[in-house]
Amino acid sequence: MLAKPDRGRLPSGPDWAYEYKLDGYRAAMRIARDGTTILTSRNGIDFTDEFPSLIGVLTLDGQAAVFDGEIVVYNQAGRVDFGLLQERRGRYRKHQTAGRLDEFEDLSVRYLVFDLLQLGDQRLLDQPYEQRRGWLTKIPMPDPHRISIVPSITFAELAADRLTPQQLLSRVATEGQEGLIAKHRTALYTPGRRTDAWLKHALTHTQEVIVCGWRPGQRGFDNTLGGLMLGGHDPSSGDLVYLGDVGTGFSQRERAELKAKLQELERRTHPFATTPPREDVVRARWVEPMLVGEVEYRQFTHGDGRLRHTAWRGLRHDKSPDEVIAPRATSRDPEPPQQQRVTVRVGDKQLRLSNLDKPLYPSGFTKAHVISYYTQLAPVLLPHLANRPVTFIRFPDGVDGERFFEKNVARGAPSWLRTVSLPSSGSRGSGDTINYALIDDLPSLVWAANLAALELHIPQWTVGEDGTRTSPDRLVFDLDPGEGATIIDCARVALRLHDLLVADGLTPLATTSGSKGMQLYAGIHTTDAKPPAAYAKALAERLARETPDLVTAKMTKSLRTNRVFIDWSQNNPSKTTISPYSLRGRPQPTVATPITWDEVRDCGSPEDLTFTTDTVLERVGLLGDLFAELTATRADLP
Repeated sequence: MLAKPDRGRLPSGPDWAYEYKLDGYRAAMRIARDGTTILTSRNGIDFTDEFPSLIGVLTLDGQAAVFDGEIVVYNQAGRVDFGLLQERRGRYRKHQTAGRLDEFEDLSVRYLVFDLLQLGDQRLLDQPYEQRRGWLTKIPMPDPHRISIVPSITFAELAADRLTPQQLLSRVATEGQEGLIAKHRTALYTPGRRTDAWLKHALTHTQEVIVCGWRPGQRGFDNTLGGLMLGGHDPSSGDLVYLGDVGTGFSQRERAELKAKLQELERRTHPFATTPPREDVVRARWVEPMLVGEVEYRQFTHGDGRLRHTAWRGLRHDKSPDEVIAPRATSRDPEPPQQQRVTVRVGDKQLRLSNLDKPLYPSGFTKAHVISYYTQLAPVLLPHLANRPVTFIRFPDGVDGERFFEKNVARGAPSWLRTVSLPSSGSRGSGDTINYALIDDLPSLVWAANLAALELHIPQWTVGEDGTRTSPDRLVFDLDPGEGATIIDCARVALRLHDLLVADGLTPLATTSGSKGMQLYAGIHTTDAKPPAAYAKALAERLARETPDLVTAKMTKSLRTNRVFIDWSQNNPSKTTISPYSLRGRPQPTVATPITWDEVRDCGSPEDLTFTTDTVLERVGLLGDLFAELTATRADLP
């Protein structure tokens, strides 16, 4: 039984129950009386050998049973991660193909059950959803870390907690989940059919696609995969039709692996029933339509049959090309839900959020995605913001709209928001002050994200308990590539600065700016605000003298062509730099990302040091906070 899209209108009323939308492999689990267990996908692929950790968990005291559910993998942040599941499947297939005898290095896989289709000799397909759920919840789950039951929340239960379905959806968005599925409590189970009794409200829309070609990168990235040409079968004629392309969402590893696969499948002509528009497929290299993938998209335009604002999610090894059906040209796109203000609880605070479905990036990355990203990164981000007055750059209409700096706390800020009033650097003794926000807990961070404050800028000093500015505790070098230079050149300069700083007893750490350049930081002890800028200026001027073709220490634009400008003036107490882990207002949701010195040394292309929200979340899960030692390694400023 399959769910239909709800066209942007989540059902509401006492006849409905709600489950979290899952992001994994749909699978049926069949358990025989003797405990023999078989796992199969929706299209009949046998998953039994591929997921051995799920076999034999349930015995049911000699009863047979058939469950419907989803195979998922959780990341270290505790969220279902389809990318990790895809990566695991790719490794498993390679392991099997190679015929290796060593044990497969597995991830922790779970089977999340949401329906019961048979128990003992009784088939339950003709029983209402509510009845099936009642029987399901009575079945003991001895190992919930391997098999567990998906919670179902009824409308009445929501009402008892003074919540509406829309408010539940907002909570799901802030948690970074996929969406909700509304299920009618009286619905019978109809195998293989899409029905109005199950309606899905996806916070992001996904589509299975056939990879029909690829396009090399541009502007120095000709040897990489730049994008994929996508297709699907017309739902009426069955013809293979062009659906557009996708150029974002790939990791460097995925780009390399996909390019290698596709080069083996190349053909001379396109595989579509009709020729795609020439302007859409310039430089395309066509391939046999044999690989199936999945993309996230914001819109499907029916006039030309194109998926818009796409991002790659991964190959679907569990799908065959014959199964990929293009969106129906006769259907309508999901209508955006009415923009409502919803109240959610974050920690011990209540917040009113708005316009969660509003896209803030051209790729369709919404305000809900922004809030989810900052929520997940809060444990590593908040220590770097603590006690530092924050200057926001807000993008209320997205990165393509107007942006503005905001230092004074916005009107309507919650009363519990911690603030500090400090003299304006431009007041010249006039008594003007600025009332800054201090973002030191999760509710404050979510409040800022709800303002579309994508960029968080902070000074190199903190405020003390008395609310006054303390001496700088960080030294910064802002490496800005001029026209003709790139972050590769910044990396060369960073390595030279690293050696000089280490020789002076400091411990430098590197981060990308999330834009074009890099920053180097070092924790310092000083009792005066002026020496950090003087010290940084002296080092910048030294490098400019020693390598004038690579470095300039002057801001004059005409001197920066083909050079890296070392902006030492960012140590001025009145200036700020982008916070580590902050989003940037760029065409893609790139992030100012702490990096290792090995990554600096190995930088061979700008893409090596370009990170978006997905890759940063993955990095933090694997590497932790690479900037955590900034405080612990403070040393006296030379």
